[in-house]
Amino acid sequence: MRHSSSGLRLVVLVLTLAARGQAQQKPKELPDAPVAKPDHPQQKHENAFHSTIEILGRRSVFFPDLATSRGPLNTKQKFELFAGESVAPSRFLSSAAGAGYGQARDSLTGYGQGMGGYGKRFGASMATAASTNFFSTFLLPSMLRDDPRHFVALHGSPGRRVAYALSRIAVTRTDRGTEAPNWAGMAGPLLAESLANSYLPVSEQTAGRTFQRYGWRIGFTAASNILKEYWPTIFKSLRIAKIAPGLNPDGARTAEPKPIR
Repeated sequence: MRHSSSGLRLVVLVLTLAARGQAQQKPKELPDAPVAKPDHPQQKHENAFHSTIEILGRRSVFFPDLATSRGPLNTKQKFELFAGESVAPSRFLSSAAGAGYGQARDSLTGYGQGMGGYGKRFGASMATAASTNFFSTFLLPSMLRDDPRHFVALHGSPGRRVAYALSRIAVTRTDRGTEAPNWAGMAGPLLAESLANSYLPVSEQTAGRTFQRYGWRIGFTAASNILKEYWPTIFKSLRIAKIAPGLNPDGARTAEPKPIR
């Protein structure tokens, strides 16, 4: 019994000393956590292009047809784009301004003056624009497999970018990413102006007046394309998210261009 008791005491003593030894040992220090290195200003803004000419990562509210992706639109998306363009703020503002200018010049004399005349001019402008969008954005591009969006050419001098914007009147991007004649953009306004003869004053329902209005609409589209080309630059301070990838100086066949408000 004495030997058993002594052995038990010895075991307890050894365990006690071992526990004290572990308690006295200092815990090993863990390595320092990695610290994120601050971005160098030159890495954050590589050049003036990246810091000034950018496109929001969502569809433009003011100009819904500004392209934000490289992939083609299906028929449903083209119809939605047509609807969005027809009620966009840019559409209301341009129709309101056009109606005021027309009233000041007393164009469309059959509509008269006053608020009634202004309302008729405004309504006619909205209707013709919606018809143009229907033909140029939805119907004809769906049939011809064209992409009715405007792909911004972010590179190049101002003169080159303006020339590119003007060229979009006659040249468009196809659903396959190549370039083709813009039959939809050229024929759509003419079809819309021909349809407008059903509600415009009788004095406007002639071939000469129809082609004259068609010429004005093409000119307005050209000016609008230039504004769209610089729209992301003008509003670069509005929560810009990303640069549209894939665009090249000439407006890019592989242009890959989300909302700018």
